[in-house]
Amino acid sequence: MRDVNQSTVKEFILLGFAPNPRINPLLFTFFLVFYLLILMSNSLLITLIHQDSRLHTPMYFFISVLSMLDVCYTTTTVPQMLVHILSQKRAISFARCVAQMYIFLLFGVTESWLFSIMSVDRYMAICQPLRYKVIMSHWVCLALVGICVAYGVVGGLCYTFFAMRLPYCGPNEIDHYFCEVPAVLKLACADTSLNDLVDFITGFNVIVVPLSLVVIVYANIFAAIMKIHSAQGRIKAFSTCASHITVVTMFAIPCIIMYMSPGSDSLSNNGKKMALFYNIATAFLNPVIYSLRNKDVKKAFLKLMRWSRAPE
Repeated sequence: MRDVNQSTVKEFILLGFAPNPRINPLLFTFFLVFYLLILMSNSLLITLIHQDSRLHTPMYFFISVLSMLDVCYTTTTVPQMLVHILSQKRAISFARCVAQMYIFLLFGVTESWLFSIMSVDRYMAICQPLRYKVIMSHWVCLALVGICVAYGVVGGLCYTFFAMRLPYCGPNEIDHYFCEVPAVLKLACADTSLNDLVDFITGFNVIVVPLSLVVIVYANIFAAIMKIHSAQGRIKAFSTCASHITVVTMFAIPCIIMYMSPGSDSLSNNGKKMALFYNIATAFLNPVIYSLRNKDVKKAFLKLMRWSRAPE
């Protein structure tokens, strides 16, 4: 362990994953490929939505925002992790740790609330089809995204402020690959019971509340779908919701386990794995789920390919 000041920690050491010289190149290649795929797939989805006029609808607008959040979300943590895998120096300054923690939470909380807004959009499209375009206008969509960002700003501040107000006087080794609140709090040289309470309340508002809204909205959607007499119509309506439900489930469950179980020692070894799931795996799977199950996106992709190959 590095020498630190007796009164306060100036930097943290991110232990990351197994520091094995034989395994590190494999880990680096694995995460690098995943990160590049995340960048390419989400960027492609954003480009398709921007280029194809058929995709200029509220649903695809929210999907494009989701893709942008996923790119920012992973870029906050993965490049640093890649550097640390191949480097002997795995230190991060106190200020950089605070910044990373806040930016990660900003995008994460924003994405959590965006999922609830996307479920409301699906409700309007299925249950209010005649008024859908009037209610979900472009300015309304922008305002809803703004509300999500506001929750991200406030939620991120609550988590970060209460975590970093505590004294950290050593040890300074974080058993994680980035500065995540539960992992950092384990190093605090003070009672963290207040933080556990604040984190639980904040987590309830930024994770459980939007997830509950998603459940309530989809309960109403399914009730409306069951009233459709045509079996083909019910299947089509269900298929439009299935991708969103899949993505929300993959994101929400690990987040609830991590942030709604304050002070749990059982998460010490599994925290990094769960963080990988909602930080990297979901960002990789989101564009795959939304594109493979969507005929409009496939048509837009084929159209873009034909346009790029057209002779000058």
